[in-house]
Amino acid sequence: MEQQARASKRQRKSNAGGEDGGAGAAQAVRPAQAVVEAQEAQQELVQADVAQDEPGITRLEMLCAAPDNRGAGLTKGDLNALLEAGIHCVETIAFMPMRKLLEVKGIGDQKAQRIMVAAKQLVPMRMVSAAEMLQMRKNMVQITTGSAQLDGLLQGGIETGQITEIFGEFRCGKTQLCHTLCVACQLPIDRGGGESKALYIDTEGTFRPERLVQIAERYGLNEEDVLENVTYARAYNAEHQEKLLIEAASVFCESRYALLIVDSATGLFRTDYSGRSELADRQQALNRFLRKLQRIADEHGVAVVITNQVMASPESGPAAFMGPQVKPIGGHIIGHASQTRLYFRKGKGETRICKIYDSPNLPEGEAMFSISPGGIVDAEGR
Repeated sequence: MEQQARASKRQRKSNAGGEDGGAGAAQAVRPAQAVVEAQEAQQELVQADVAQDEPGITRLEMLCAAPDNRGAGLTKGDLNALLEAGIHCVETIAFMPMRKLLEVKGIGDQKAQRIMVAAKQLVPMRMVSAAEMLQMRKNMVQITTGSAQLDGLLQGGIETGQITEIFGEFRCGKTQLCHTLCVACQLPIDRGGGESKALYIDTEGTFRPERLVQIAERYGLNEEDVLENVTYARAYNAEHQEKLLIEAASVFCESRYALLIVDSATGLFRTDYSGRSELADRQQALNRFLRKLQRIADEHGVAVVITNQVMASPESGPAAFMGPQVKPIGGHIIGHASQTRLYFRKGKGETRICKIYDSPNLPEGEAMFSISPGGIVDAEGR
């Protein structure tokens, strides 16, 4: 009996020790699981940040797949040839004519056909109903100008995926609006921004990062982040200005951008092409440049804002007594390329006036605004 009691006592101790050991092991496993879960959560956050910063384009590597898998069976050498030709995404191929693709070194007829078929599958271009188009426009991102009155005139702000032209005399606010848009496009969408970066092509040497710092203070944004999110390029001649668009297309494939500014689009063309003998060449070069801008807007969905200079237009009759008469540079070429055209002029005192010069959906109207240290704002007392 005593031996049975001792054995039962030892068994109870052993069971208790086993329970303690199991509890200890469970406690040891819990921290390990917590570490793993924390690492997984951190990885998900990193992936979410990467996805948020990822541009909405189809990468060329998709064309390396077999034709049965919606690819074209391209090699690394073929991809390098496309990159050297200024083609950085599948959207560019889908929107370009076949003859341009055949100009790429090493791309023959059969390979070009395979590439085009794969591009059309990866980037479908189908007919849509007017109802679908209306819904797409309702979901379109618009960038605030900083002025509620100006946003009201534009029915929300600067449209993405479109070319907006701003023309007017000097000191009427064109460049100041461009600086304001560079900061505004970084705001959250619910505050009138695009949560993306901006690219600024400067042809007149008027870009000032100090203005971005002042405007960032107005919106309560970190000035270092704002400056890092604006890519700047200086164009020195018309040919260089056109080549910068190829570099811009490459940059847009690396990160999310919502805005492309060219200030101004016509200044270098006026100086590099002079006289009537070069007028036809100037207009053709300007037409090519504007067509590339439209392709960038179509492929990447960015808002393209260009500023334009004006020239005097002496008029006879009653118009001669209605103040200085000006008209934008570029003639019909730039007039047909821009979807929305805004005319800026000076008002009374420190106010400026914006007029809808041409638009497919905006009615004619005017709005007043002012230029403040924080960028474009509503005119006082209006």
